[in-house]
Amino acid sequence: MSETVRRIVAKRVHDPETIADAAARRARAKSPFNDKGRTMIIAADHPARGANAVGGDPLAMADRGELLDRLCLALERPGVTGVLATADILEDLLLLGVLDGKTVIGSMNRTGLAGSSFEIDDRFACYDAASIDRMRFDGGKTLTRICLTDPATPGVLENTARAVNELADRKLIAMVEPFLSHWADGKLRNDLSPEAVIKSITIASGLGRTSAYTWLKLPVVADMERVMASSTLPAVLLGGEVKDPDAAFASWQRALALPTVQGLVVGRSLLYPHDGDVAKAVDTAVGLL
Repeated sequence: MSETVRRIVAKRVHDPETIADAAARRARAKSPFNDKGRTMIIAADHPARGANAVGGDPLAMADRGELLDRLCLALERPGVTGVLATADILEDLLLLGVLDGKTVIGSMNRTGLAGSSFEIDDRFACYDAASIDRMRFDGGKTLTRICLTDPATPGVLENTARAVNELADRKLIAMVEPFLSHWADGKLRNDLSPEAVIKSITIASGLGRTSAYTWLKLPVVADMERVMASSTLPAVLLGGEVKDPDAAFASWQRALALPTVQGLVVGRSLLYPHDGDVAKAVDTAVGLL
């Protein structure tokens, strides 16, 4: 067990109130943007859906000590503005004291476990707007998969709209990550064609009684200029698992030139790069901004 993990466990066992104290003391970010006017958020909410795989290692993200070490390294790099994660990970980072001055986005719905038969039924079982506000975080993120043939989809949309409303009531960012999805061979697949992404954007943009605090978290696909023309909402680009870093970075850079795109929210490809150099991967991504 690493010294980092020992410190966290000791605090969790002997003084769990330290978590709330750390949240109350944390210096909040003055803005979600860095000095270049861009957002660079590290995502780490994958494990809570059972999505621990990176490349050929099915449990790469399951070693919490290693994940925290990589997160701490990424968060200290110049130009990184924040982190997106579930309560367990954000509380570990609070206990380590590495969230000062960072934008913190709490992941809200995590019941759509990766590979499950109920994956589309992604209920809100992590943060809610009230707890995000109480922890003095800056917003919440929802994964909103829209499957036109799955009867659970209206509930997904209703729950997302409720989260948008409750976050907006508190003037907190509602970061919505929409996909048009379908079932194929017993697995839920996201349709990444430009037409499908456009449709998901137009549906997600209309959820809630106001869109004033809604941001979109979107994949980089073909024909991004046409895709991004489908909404005026601020958007951040997600990374996903990257097989060709050079091609991915080039596609991110092109998309970042579009007027609604505010920055990047990237996880596995920066925390677990092919060459193992987290600092280099993060610095390269920041350089695109």
